[in-house]
Amino acid sequence: MDLGRSRHGGTRYDATPDELAALLDGEPAYRVRQVWDGLYRRGLAPEEMTDLPATLRARLGDTLPLALEPARESVSDTGDTVKWLWRLGDGALIETVLMHYESRVTVCVSSQAGCAMACGFCATGQAGFERQLTAGEIVEQVMRAGERARAFEPARRVGNVVLMGMGEPMANYDNVWTAVHRLHDDVGISARHLTISTVGIIPGIRRLAVDDLPVNLAVSLHAANDTLRDELVPINRRYPLADLATACADYVAATRRRLSFEWALIAGVNDRASDVEELAAYARPLGAHVNLIPLNPTPGYATPGTPPAGVRRFRDALRASGVNVTIRQNRGTDIDAACGQLRAAAT
Repeated sequence: MDLGRSRHGGTRYDATPDELAALLDGEPAYRVRQVWDGLYRRGLAPEEMTDLPATLRARLGDTLPLALEPARESVSDTGDTVKWLWRLGDGALIETVLMHYESRVTVCVSSQAGCAMACGFCATGQAGFERQLTAGEIVEQVMRAGERARAFEPARRVGNVVLMGMGEPMANYDNVWTAVHRLHDDVGISARHLTISTVGIIPGIRRLAVDDLPVNLAVSLHAANDTLRDELVPINRRYPLADLATACADYVAATRRRLSFEWALIAGVNDRASDVEELAAYARPLGAHVNLIPLNPTPGYATPGTPPAGVRRFRDALRASGVNVTIRQNRGTDIDAACGQLRAAAT
């Protein structure tokens, strides 16, 4: 393998331990673990690994280039949300969002360039699909966000990773799972702080239920009757709600992890009293937590999100129906931080 360039560009975080060992042939055997820990556990670039000889640092920096080139960066007015638009080696554009909360730092990463799921209210879905991301391109988003988090005062550490950015992670399962293992095994992020989101790709949920790390599952639900969900989330025509519920129940039974439903509130579409009743009836048997998301505006979807008072009424009605529910704090609306918005603005 040519570790200098891959089919999609830089490969610093795509190289396996065996490939790194081949690159370090002739060096003492311990160098492989030393460099590997430097890249992942310590989050260092090769030139920052001062425990290596200078010539080796320079060679690693040249031979293991980064995959992500900054195309645009936006910081919220409060400074607690940073969004990057990255350009990959083949020109594809992806997004990453870093969010600082009082008790945690979360990074939301992309798993694909674009998305084929065609959810009309989502800016990424409106743009269509380009290609899968490699495991290294997924991991690098976390590492670059971690570098920024450490630069804050006081320094912070990324403790939560959510694969809920551009793309459908279950449609790129093998690369996503390789990235998840790298983040868990080598970066040291607990499985309970790793979340994979899906619009309801049942084969992926079933793989997740029996795979070897009990990560969290978030399902982008948005409707709890098939007629409306067929319209909002077209993949529902292939994987309808009854089948999705069965797969989710099996996941919960196998992993003992909490299931989350994401619900983007759209004015007059899925924020009515009947929607509360349907969602409560769907979520309660699964013990699911519901995360309400005030819909961010996108140029390709004219219907506005539910106003704040309506979001609170929906939450209160769900709670009264026995559902565990929170409202996701809108972060970075001023910097187009919703999935796909920054990329849409740049194309």
